[in-house]
Parts: sequence; structure tokens; C-alpha cells
Amino acid sequence: MKKRVFKLLLGAAILLGTSNVFAQKAQSLFNGKNLDGWKIYGTEKWYVEKGELICESGPDKEYGYLGTDKQFKNFELTLQFKQEADGNSGVFFHSSIEGTKVAGWQAEVAPPGMHTGGIYESYGRGWLIQPDKEKEQYLKMGEWNTMKIRVDGDQVTTWLNGHEMITLKDEKIGAGTGQIALQIHSGGGIKVRWKNIKIVPLKS
Repeated sequence: MKKRVFKLLLGAAILLGTSNVFAQKAQSLFNGKNLDGWKIYGTEKWYVEKGELICESGPDKEYGYLGTDKQFKNFELTLQFKQEADGNSGVFFHSSIEGTKVAGWQAEVAPPGMHTGGIYESYGRGWLIQPDKEKEQYLKMGEWNTMKIRVDGDQVTTWLNGHEMITLKDEKIGAGTGQIALQIHSGGGIKVRWKNIKIVPLKS
């Protein structure tokens, strides 16, 4: 009995230690004050308001991106977003941006029924995977949503509000690296709020 209790306590200690290490390694990509660590691409609006990062269509109604100064290969990214107006946006990874042309992969952020959490390859193969239709219900339009994106080698997994949306294995993704970027879709009328953008780099 004593041995069993000891093993349980040891297991709990290991799990707690792992959790603490995870917390220590998490890096905040947005400081809640300004756009330090990011670069604006295009003419659309990016600004900070009450500790939140806002992206909003400008008068040109074109694509716009906000990319990290740093590049990331394997990581676990968590963030929160709240869609106002249209809400068509996305989170790019392993991306490179020139003007407003982006190469890379997007974890979709979109209005209801438009595949939030799916993976799209820009200027390439297009949709690689979309969530099952019954998973569309997990998006809370007009409220805060939590998205998690894990990229580890060839495998990408996304979660929305604690629900796994997709898992994809793709050698092309595994071979890549690059910036993380937030998107404003073209067409105008888009406004999305972001906060608590944190990343944990994973070992290659």
C-alpha cells in the first residue's frame, strides 16, 4: 500500500514539474502596450486599445498582415480572439511576407460555417484540411475564443475553446519555418480583437 501511495505521489510531482516547466517556457508575443516585436504589412489598421490588439479594415479594403520579427519552427501557440463585424482573419505560421503577399500556412479564423481551425496554404495547394461540420458549433461569434495551434515536425493540430478541430500531417509544413502572422482579409468591414498571445517553442 505504501509503495502504491509513493508511486502516486511521485507521478503527481512529475506532472506538476512538467506543468511548471511549460509555464516557464511560455513567451508572450504581445505586451499589451504596443506593437514591439511585430511588423505591419500593408495599409490596413493595427493598433492597441485597452491591452488588446485590434486589426481593422482600412480605406483600401485590402489584405493586411502583422508578422513577428522572429521566426518559429516547432511550437505551441495559444491566443484569444473576438470577432466584430465580418471577423474574417487567420493565424499564419511558417510564413514569409513580401508587401501583402504571404507564403505559408493559415489556421483559419472566420465567421460561423467558414472553417475556423482549418489549415489553408496560401498561393499553393489551398485548403489542406477543414474541420468536420459538427465542430463549427465551437466558435462563439462576437465573444472571446481561445485557439491553440501546435506545430511539431510534420504534424499540425488546432483546438478551439478546448475542442480539437483538426490534425494534419504534411511533410511540406514540417520542412518549413518562418514568421507567425495575423491577417486582415480583403473586402472591408473586418474587425478582430486579440489578446494573450503566447508561444512555447518545442525542441526540433
